[in-house]
Amino acid sequence: MRLPTVVFLSVLCALTCLGPALSRAGHAAQSTPVTTAHGTATLLSDSDSFMPGQDMHFGLRLQLAPGWHTYWLNPGDAGEAVTLALHASGGAVGEGGPIEWPVPQRLRDGPLMSYAYTGDVVLPVRLQPQEAKEGADMVVEATADWLVCATVCVPEHAQFSMTLPRAPLYPSPQAPLFARAAAQRPVASPFAAAIAPDGTLSLSGEGLSPAMVRDAWFMPEQPGQIDHDAPQVLHVRNGLLQLGLKTADGFHRDVPLSGIVVIRDVSGREQALAVTARPGGPPAIAAARGGGIAALARLLVLAFAGGMILNLMPCVFPVLAMKVLSLERMARGERRAALLGAGLYAGGIVVAFVVLGALIVGLRMAGDTVGWGFQFQSVTFVMLMCWLLFAIALNLLGVFSFGTGIAALGGAGRLSGHLGDVLTGVLAVVVATPCTAPFMGAAIAGALSASPVAGIAIFVAMGLGLAAPYLLLASVPGLVRLLPRPGAWMEIVRQVLAFPMLATCVWLAWVATLQGGQVAVPLLAGGLVLVALAAWLVRKAQDMVMAGRGWRDGLVLACRGGALLAVALAVGAVTMVPPALAPQGASATPPPGDGSEAFSQTRLETLRAQGKPVFIDMTAAWCISCLVNERVALSPQRVRDAFTRQGVVYMKGDWTGRDAAITAFLRDHGRDGVPLYVYYPAHGDGVVLPQVLTPGLVLHTIGAQ
Repeated sequence: MRLPTVVFLSVLCALTCLGPALSRAGHAAQSTPVTTAHGTATLLSDSDSFMPGQDMHFGLRLQLAPGWHTYWLNPGDAGEAVTLALHASGGAVGEGGPIEWPVPQRLRDGPLMSYAYTGDVVLPVRLQPQEAKEGADMVVEATADWLVCATVCVPEHAQFSMTLPRAPLYPSPQAPLFARAAAQRPVASPFAAAIAPDGTLSLSGEGLSPAMVRDAWFMPEQPGQIDHDAPQVLHVRNGLLQLGLKTADGFHRDVPLSGIVVIRDVSGREQALAVTARPGGPPAIAAARGGGIAALARLLVLAFAGGMILNLMPCVFPVLAMKVLSLERMARGERRAALLGAGLYAGGIVVAFVVLGALIVGLRMAGDTVGWGFQFQSVTFVMLMCWLLFAIALNLLGVFSFGTGIAALGGAGRLSGHLGDVLTGVLAVVVATPCTAPFMGAAIAGALSASPVAGIAIFVAMGLGLAAPYLLLASVPGLVRLLPRPGAWMEIVRQVLAFPMLATCVWLAWVATLQGGQVAVPLLAGGLVLVALAAWLVRKAQDMVMAGRGWRDGLVLACRGGALLAVALAVGAVTMVPPALAPQGASATPPPGDGSEAFSQTRLETLRAQGKPVFIDMTAAWCISCLVNERVALSPQRVRDAFTRQGVVYMKGDWTGRDAAITAFLRDHGRDGVPLYVYYPAHGDGVVLPQVLTPGLVLHTIGAQ
């Protein structure tokens, strides 16, 4: 075959194969654009052709100039919604449906709130053409009106036309724009929705929890329903999300309210839900709150177990010095006194747990991001605790006497002992908060996300768990008889136990220095001097009282007054902490040489995208459990070498001061305090480790053994 013949046949074959495509190309899938000074408008089709009876989409594409915007179905406080009227004729007839609106942005302008679109937006409508003339092309004509605004508003109008051939539907080059618009539409809400007469919008169902929801807002479809610019107060607990809306004149309490709820999770991702809220309060949510009675019972068991284990945590060891003096009463067989003292001690623990839990819940409802142990993020609180434990240590060493407890200056009567038992229980809870025992993480998260009654019950169970060993010792006669008989050894033990208190003061001084910097050192040390002065003055007053009265009465009063003045000066100084000592987020940087880098959510996502394993250590300088785990399980050389061999990136988040990113990460993993350890393998989801680590557990988790 000669060459010209081969060329001729090749061209003929190519034309045969490309004929349908060339035919479709002859019919534009978009109209001639209409351009103004504020942007460009075009009518698009998602198909190069049409078939009678088969759905297709047309859309108004607005490419707005920078700084300009147009409006959603409900424009908000100002503006006008886009309109698009579409009609088909010729080979098929039909009318376009309503606009399938993408989720708008909220644009605030002074006291006004608008729901609008900026940049490049496609507003689709659905059309099902019906056959009118077989073999003829379909002619589509559309009229659009829209308002564009910047500092001024300009109404705009355009008419469009396009012709499509009859053929099997074939995606046009503009089809990806329709796919993008579909992805930007709200999805049907999986949650039951209700709107109360006072404007409280409720969503209820599985999957809603404070650990997942950071923010949410509602945009109504119809204007005049709510005050768009008013704050929408968010409350979330397991199974229930509530938004406090400020109703407007157009709101009717007996009419359903439709619109879009946008939920932003702790990672910043947003999900838009189309809701229709029925009138009335939220539906029954007992089952949604984490599973009902069975789940509550499980949390109560975890809370009790966590409270018991808390007795073994190092942060509670110093409080053992406050209990040891009660052993003498038990050993003497004063059963009634022992039971009463143990009950008061347990009562102090339970009350302190309830008050602390209620304070955390209240602050979080007010919008603060606090968690377990939050008070130790305040340098003021840390200093006060250091001074209090220093005073207790001086008391145990015999520098002065507060009776058998930490109450009742200069007395050792029954009232002072009972008050001391209660205050010792309170102190046990206060110094226990830097620790999180096993099981406590889930229990605390459950308490803070449950209903108020269930949350209080969980904190009570935790307090009973902490008090249980001491209650058991006091109530079982056989255990009491195992105690050694009282003797001189009691005074020696009393004095020896002062030194764990002093060691705790050293640790608190270190924490205060990390939080407040070098400026905190003279303020803290000065307070210790004033506390020591107050203790000495109290001792001198007590000695003079024991020696007899008379002319010494005035001096006794002067010493007591001086002691109170010294304490008042110390407390007054720390409550007026200068701005330089304000708590700072992530103030304690990781020590050099531990191979860690500072936690960053962006850095974590980058490392995971690169397929690198990451070990996350959420810690704080005031968290004794964290420091013990770090020294025992994370600092050994064989663990560091394993991290290097396995290519594990060790990231440390320091929660010593307030840090919103770390708080969000904790909540994302169902925790409200540190420690938290999460290992992300090279590929796969993160694994949460226990709160008590061992080197073997860490090595097994990263696959090094």
